[in-house]
Amino acid sequence: MIYIKQLLTAFFWGGTFIAGRIVSRNLDPYSAAFLRFAIASVFLLFLIKVTEGKLPVLRKNQIFPIICLGMTGIFTYNILFFKGLHTVSAGRASLIIALNPIIISLLSTVFFKEKPTKVRLLGVLISVTGALIVITHGDLSTIFTNPLSQGDVFIFGCVASWVAYTLIGNKVIGKLSPLVSVGYSCLVGAIALFFPAMAHGVYGNIVVYTLEEWAALFFLGFFGTVLGFFWYYEGLKKIGPMKASVFINFVPISAIVLAYLILDEPVTLSLATGAIFVTCGVFLTNASGLLKKKRTKDR
Repeated sequence: MIYIKQLLTAFFWGGTFIAGRIVSRNLDPYSAAFLRFAIASVFLLFLIKVTEGKLPVLRKNQIFPIICLGMTGIFTYNILFFKGLHTVSAGRASLIIALNPIIISLLSTVFFKEKPTKVRLLGVLISVTGALIVITHGDLSTIFTNPLSQGDVFIFGCVASWVAYTLIGNKVIGKLSPLVSVGYSCLVGAIALFFPAMAHGVYGNIVVYTLEEWAALFFLGFFGTVLGFFWYYEGLKKIGPMKASVFINFVPISAIVLAYLILDEPVTLSLATGAIFVTCGVFLTNASGLLKKKRTKDR
């Protein structure tokens, strides 16, 4: 059952790109992001109460890091996410964001003094090549002649925001459980998003959102955020990070398949080729780091 949950988590996270495309058609990014995390926060608080008994009180030295987590991984990431998906296809966006573990791996060598292995470096090279194939639509010679679209820039901004979120969380949170960390960061992000969302008329526009848009928002808040994170961390605990991380490779694949089935987005040769490269590269990067930790532990 735990493996089914991990596969469904990858499916949910791939589905967030399709839901994001649906929502970004008519909702402004601030309202979309706020409603997503208002929904997520309600369910997260309930889940924390069930699993932890109560929401633990933060210590003084944890307040600023939590605010940073909410402002990077929730506030900034999701504004850029919805802005980018307004013009960028779901499959293309998912492959760009799939570079997250690659960038995190590289920066970990700088901030946490992790020595990169040859396998990890090979994974980085393969993933970056895959991303370039997608970005240039298969013509790598245009990388220096054709600038990125504004939507692409927003999606790359998502990568930067999530990398910051991950590195901050890895460095300073420590004694908070992953679920509590996610819960607090969602609350901070939702509160920060409330003000620009109100300025863009979210209160008055709620009644005009379609059933499809509300379904997409609920999917983003509950399945893509609450259930996805809960099941993923459950997998980390029960089957270990090495096995659980393998399923993350299915996220861009599920996004491309779902975008084809639901949004009628074409699966071009460059997109399919890039997906193979990125998936293989992410797998090698994750496997390299986890195998290295396992060898160190065995010694």
